[in-house]
Amino acid sequence: MLLIHCPYCREERPELEFRHAGEAHIARPADITSISDEEFTQFFFLRTNPKGTAHERWRHIHGCGRFFNAVRDTVTDRFAMTYEAGLPHPDRRDPDIGNGKAKSKGAKT
Repeated sequence: MLLIHCPYCREERPELEFRHAGEAHIARPADITSISDEEFTQFFFLRTNPKGTAHERWRHIHGCGRFFNAVRDTVTDRFAMTYEAGLPHPDRRDPDIGNGKAKSKGAKT
């Protein structure tokens, strides 16, 4: 069974307690009524579907109920790390801020 580390509960729980909630770090339009139909389609329907590392949103539905972000390899299904929602994309973090505190120490498959 796949175990997922919840950064809020600070423990690994079975995958059955979680739900995938799509791609993480989506830039949402400030005024959605002012964008074109093509821009709306791009925002609302089209997502990246990488083979390899993906940044995703997850929800701990049978635990704390909170959303968090995860870095997962879509080929091996291994979680590289999980981190609280609202933290910057791991690849874009200032190395002096956070310094990897969001990294999941025990996320494994």
